[in-house]
Amino acid sequence: MRYDLVIFDNDGVLVDSEPISNRLLAAYLTELGHPTSYEDSIRDYMGSAMHRIHDLVLERTGRRLPEDFDDVFHARVFAAFERELKAVPCVVDVLEKLVGGGVPYCVASSGSHERIRVGHRTTGLDRFFEDGRVFSSQDVGRGKPAPDLFLHAAERMGVAPVRCLVVEDSPLGVQAAVAAGMDVYGFTAMTPAGRLGGATQLFSDMGELADLLV
Repeated sequence: MRYDLVIFDNDGVLVDSEPISNRLLAAYLTELGHPTSYEDSIRDYMGSAMHRIHDLVLERTGRRLPEDFDDVFHARVFAAFERELKAVPCVVDVLEKLVGGGVPYCVASSGSHERIRVGHRTTGLDRFFEDGRVFSSQDVGRGKPAPDLFLHAAERMGVAPVRCLVVEDSPLGVQAAVAAGMDVYGFTAMTPAGRLGGATQLFSDMGELADLLV
């Protein structure tokens, strides 16, 4: 194994949540008077912490989102997760291989701890991620593309950044991993390869990842 720690992004990498959450985000922003298509949401907000959505809307329109925006959005997302969310195909095989090989791993997500936990419980991935393996942008001052979250995860897991591999599917996440001095494998299932510039390696099927890790 070339790495001492594998750091997974969550949305779109472990759980197939991006289509759900971006559909709902586009609809809610449009409802609030900020016309947004699903494609717009994927392009502008995929991989973002919630504060970036607020910042971009304010920057573009001069209007602040409602104070209860996060609560309303998360309630809609969590309800949809309960109905629709599934694990990314083949990710269980990857996690089982890491467990079997004794390879340390964790998740570092722009999403809140609650969002991570709801997704993992719904899909059954919670059995792989006890509390010490779960890190959120809530834990640091700046979300992706800043390197803070990945550096925080590496520090807590006791591994030097240069010995870490990040698995990401968003441009912001790839930028954050590169800024942290970590190798990053870009997952192109939803994101065109050209938008993941800077990735150490690209792959399109999670079934490929286990072989890439050795």
